[in-house]
Amino acid sequence: MQIDFVKCHGSGNDFPLIDARNTVAAEGDWPAIARALADRAGPVGGDGLLLLTAGDAEHAFGMRMFNSDGSEAETCLNGLRCVARAGFERLGLNAANVRLKTSEATAARDPDLAPGVVTIRETAGPATRDVTTWPLHGAVAEIVEAPIAMLGSDRAFTAIAIPNPHLIAFVETVDEAELVAIGAVCEAAPGWLPNRANVSFVEVRETGLFVRTFERGVGLTNSCGSAMAASTYAACLTGRVAFGREIAVFNRGGLVRAQAETDGMVRLSGNATVEWAGTIAVDPATARARDLVVTERFDAERLAWSKAVETLCDAAG
Repeated sequence: MQIDFVKCHGSGNDFPLIDARNTVAAEGDWPAIARALADRAGPVGGDGLLLLTAGDAEHAFGMRMFNSDGSEAETCLNGLRCVARAGFERLGLNAANVRLKTSEATAARDPDLAPGVVTIRETAGPATRDVTTWPLHGAVAEIVEAPIAMLGSDRAFTAIAIPNPHLIAFVETVDEAELVAIGAVCEAAPGWLPNRANVSFVEVRETGLFVRTFERGVGLTNSCGSAMAASTYAACLTGRVAFGREIAVFNRGGLVRAQAETDGMVRLSGNATVEWAGTIAVDPATARARDLVVTERFDAERLAWSKAVETLCDAAG
């Protein structure tokens, strides 16, 4: 099948995005299409696949997100900004309620984070602390700065779902080898954590939070929007940041502005950058993509984001 898409990113979290409001594929084909398009060794590559889906009586449109391994996530907040932008542009909107897999979020255009950087504000939540809903077996129902014996680590973690499940540890310095090792334990889907979880190490800096994430279904990634939201809420919950205060949250891909409230709602404001558009042939039976044709490039947007990262992230160290 031939598929039209755009390549976009939120805070460096990059995706092919398909307008699937008028179904372009059979339901059972989407995991294979995601594996084909998000394959870093293939012609497109990405952290996953985004779908702009049809709305309903309560939502202007919806979003689905498939990880690069073909599994479907509850949400993706970096991806939500990209889908919201696509929905706004196609429907002539500046704000909308958006349907997610198991929840909903609100999104709206925000003043540009930097010149030429299209910026979207999203509010998601409420963040929840009941790990029995993940499920995470063999631990107390709420984990706040406590070790989780099954991880094989003495580090203290805080468990937050928004609605993706996250295990967050505040560290002096991110040790990527340690993060990958703990992430791999969760990625194996052990009996005590059958649906896996995202794992983040977070540094508290004078300029804000720096978040490094091993993402479920993806691996070590330059950016994870729900991890930045969960880390912001966890930082407030543990007294490192005040509720109701906007902070900068940095990652390898860039940054967002974030604010968590006592009711568990978290607001992120960040870029939704389109880099190019294309068309490609995908064979769901083999999860392979071929014959990519780039139909349009958005170099001004790409360069505006690169300049913004240099300007805004230098202070993060």
